[in-house]
Amino acid sequence: MTTRTRILACVAMLAIAPAEAPARPLQPMDVFDLQWAADPQISPDGRRVAYVRFHGDVMKDTYAGDLWLVGTDGREHRPLVSGAASPRWSPDGTRLAYVATDQGASQLFVRWMDTGATAQVTRVQFPPSALAWSPDGRSLAFVMPVPETAEPFVKPLEKPEGAEWAAPPKVIQKLVYRSDGEGYLKDTRNHLFVVRADGGTPRQLTEGPYDHDGPLAWTPDGQHLLVGANRHADGEYDPANSELHAVRVADGTLRTLTSRKGPDHSPTVSPDGRHVAYLGYDDAYQGYENTRLTVMDPDGRDARVVAAGLDRSIEAPAWSPKSDALVAQFEDEGRVKLAAIGLDGHVRTLADDVGGLAIGRPYSTGQFTVSGNGMVAYTAAGPDRLADVAVVPLKGGAARRLTDLSGDLLGRLELGQLEELWVPSSFDGQRIQAWVIKPPGFDPARKYPLVLEIHGGPFAAYGPTFAAEQQLYAAAGYVVLYVNPRGSTGYGKEFGNAIHHAYPGHDYDDLMSAVDALLARGYVDPSRLFVTGGSGGGVLSAWIVGKTDRFRAAVVQKPVINWTSFVLTADNYNFFWKYWFGGYPWEQPEDYMRRSPLSLVGNVKTPTMVLTGEEDYRTPMSESEQYYQALRLRQVPTALVRVPGAGHGLDNRPSQLASKVAHVLAWFERHDPSASRAN
Repeated sequence: MTTRTRILACVAMLAIAPAEAPARPLQPMDVFDLQWAADPQISPDGRRVAYVRFHGDVMKDTYAGDLWLVGTDGREHRPLVSGAASPRWSPDGTRLAYVATDQGASQLFVRWMDTGATAQVTRVQFPPSALAWSPDGRSLAFVMPVPETAEPFVKPLEKPEGAEWAAPPKVIQKLVYRSDGEGYLKDTRNHLFVVRADGGTPRQLTEGPYDHDGPLAWTPDGQHLLVGANRHADGEYDPANSELHAVRVADGTLRTLTSRKGPDHSPTVSPDGRHVAYLGYDDAYQGYENTRLTVMDPDGRDARVVAAGLDRSIEAPAWSPKSDALVAQFEDEGRVKLAAIGLDGHVRTLADDVGGLAIGRPYSTGQFTVSGNGMVAYTAAGPDRLADVAVVPLKGGAARRLTDLSGDLLGRLELGQLEELWVPSSFDGQRIQAWVIKPPGFDPARKYPLVLEIHGGPFAAYGPTFAAEQQLYAAAGYVVLYVNPRGSTGYGKEFGNAIHHAYPGHDYDDLMSAVDALLARGYVDPSRLFVTGGSGGGVLSAWIVGKTDRFRAAVVQKPVINWTSFVLTADNYNFFWKYWFGGYPWEQPEDYMRRSPLSLVGNVKTPTMVLTGEEDYRTPMSESEQYYQALRLRQVPTALVRVPGAGHGLDNRPSQLASKVAHVLAWFERHDPSASRAN
């Protein structure tokens, strides 16, 4: 065969060879293949990061976590332990503590990193949490539930042997007796424990009818542990009034370090032992407060707010190795920023792409740790990926991603492209931030249907990161709009508190202004508008269809419909009445009803589905049932979707996330006569 013949043959083969498959949009089954990083723990020498790698399990319908290790140079990326969480390095970096399951119970383990040898440190009944190594590496502190003893309410009857009686009544006397995600609570209290790092019997340090919460902090001499707890006599009725306490490790003697009215928590002791930093604020019973960073002496004296001019809430402070600054994160206009905060109040941004821990919707999230040599490991995310492990030097410089966990899946898909949008509110001209996701293959000459998707909270925020739900809506051919209306966090105290005792309110105007601004661009069909949202977003979705009939259909997810019944049935009712209203429901019935979507149900014409988890104790199913039955009485097209086994979080299991989106889309399509010819 001549050279010319070979060339012609090759050209012919290329002509008939199948082309590489075009990128496809995200599909519902893809949610089982999502992977992301969490809890990145950098070693003391700054050379390695242990983290939890989450992945879907299609056979068990769950997201499971395994421990992985990666060098800060990006090399030696390898698995460590399956089915484990909460990795914590020993002070010298030779060992790694973590929590894993043994015979159905969560236990504390320690792994020697040079040999891989592992010791089971605890054999306890309840799961340990908030692990913290002692400075000398000989002990581990943790928090664990302890059963409370109580006399039986009545003397039980003596059942004859072999008799089959009904189960005995359950007597509830605690103020807070159930919690979303946990169900009806056991009679336990969280207490502080220490155990030898090489194994032994855990020793309980605190006692009493109080809950002690992590994170925990050791003093450099190893003699005391700092912990946050609300140990006031009326603590259950005043839930946001915790203090910092120093607990003597030798005998459990407790000394209270703070006394202001408000929540003090998250202590961290400087490496030189001269200062204690912590979070909190002076409680004014407002819906939103900026959480402030405070530094004090170890004895609780000379407390002063650091970076008082920063109008943002500080999260998760950690000291720099030289004790001259703190590293912390905060929300800022949809993004989560990682920053070094000097004791003089100077704030220097290290990274602004922290996030990626919320897989369903694009909530602002993130985690980080600091090494002894000044390297910071954190979860980095973006519009096209969930959280990866990244590192950035504390002294400043470019951040570097160490993993690409979602690249195999998301990197080969055609995702909807994200665009930021700022609009003036029609109410007062306030600048409102929003984001638009355009469908894959977007054509600006076309007219697309719109989904307005509203975040919950209401004191929370969305940001420019990947979220499965919004991308699935875009993949189905919708332009997706999500907004941070007034009341959202990350825009300052005044903006966040603009809905104090006035929610829902002018946040409605902010949302409608964003819709109008997008309609002005010309690629959204004004006759094909749809709205949905969960929790606080469910409240606003129900509020919207009670105020306007411009939306063709709505899906109200896990809403509050009647504030009176909500306050008297929700899990955190001791908090909601006190901070979201000016009095008890029976004292202010008109105000509670005025702000309830139920008050507007007589106006609703929009076909409205209601979707809620059957085990939701945050916005209980009774709220959704009220709305469904009210809509049925008015003969408004409606459906009630009850999700078995689901609490307030409807994306905790992959199938539930996919099913939720499928039901939303099916409802929209049912009430969109243009759908078949437009798509």
